[in-house]
Amino acid sequence: MEKRTFGKTGHSASIITLGGCGLGWLHEHEESIEKAQKVADQAIQQVIDAGINIIDVAPSYGEAEIRLYPWIQKYRKKLFLANKTMERTKKGAWKELHQSLKRLGTDTLDLYQFHAVRDLNEVDTIFSKEGALEAVKEAKETGLIRNIGITGHDDAQVLISAIERFDDFATVLFPVNLASRAHPHSVNDYRPLLRLARERDIGVTAIKAIHKRRWQHRKTYHTWYEPLDDKTWIDHAVWFTLSQVGVCTYSLPCDLRLWPMVIDAGKHFKNLTSVEQEEIINQARGNGFIPLFPE
Repeated sequence: MEKRTFGKTGHSASIITLGGCGLGWLHEHEESIEKAQKVADQAIQQVIDAGINIIDVAPSYGEAEIRLYPWIQKYRKKLFLANKTMERTKKGAWKELHQSLKRLGTDTLDLYQFHAVRDLNEVDTIFSKEGALEAVKEAKETGLIRNIGITGHDDAQVLISAIERFDDFATVLFPVNLASRAHPHSVNDYRPLLRLARERDIGVTAIKAIHKRRWQHRKTYHTWYEPLDDKTWIDHAVWFTLSQVGVCTYSLPCDLRLWPMVIDAGKHFKNLTSVEQEEIINQARGNGFIPLFPE
């Protein structure tokens, strides 16, 4: 699988990332811890076999950290391990960081990210006295983490503002997908964020590449958006996302049933020309693709 330099982290990252949320929510197997772990193990083995070398997990992803534990023990030196916190205070971030280190069975994380930052008030809290940034900076100084990142799901402008206020962000995570280009808006337009990331050598993790629209009927997957599940469309959507200049890697969706098709798209990645991208954007617009944000 193709690899790209993950910004100033220096890591040679596979263009597909193991997104931990799919491991955490194995609803159909909750009656048996052992059975859920077996299902998770099969999925993780598929990831390892495909040459994927980056994991992005979070304590908010159910039991994902625990299910990854045996694999971290076996492959820690070969994997770039990223984690996140939704805590916004120094005390809360310290507590959650140590809990994640224990659950994963590791002494250090390659990347620690402020998770799902929604608005400027959250940014202000993170950067304030006794805010989460103080804990994360100290964790980096003491070697508990190696890099600092930020993630968001709904407003690119918030992430741009945060990056402009702090020079030490090494990575950013945000939706980069066809739906956002089919109906661009300042909230979902990832292009200015990608430009800023390139200027500052910030590694970009794309999410929601196979998003089509919000759920309109009964959910059939564990994703919180209606995903593409046609192989041809998945290929085109993943290739489109990975063809955006600045994107380093795309994180797997929150349903293990979709992983094989996404991994295969990564293995057979084709860098789309600008003409091919415009054609696919037009097709998406005509096939009911609608961005998650703005609502």
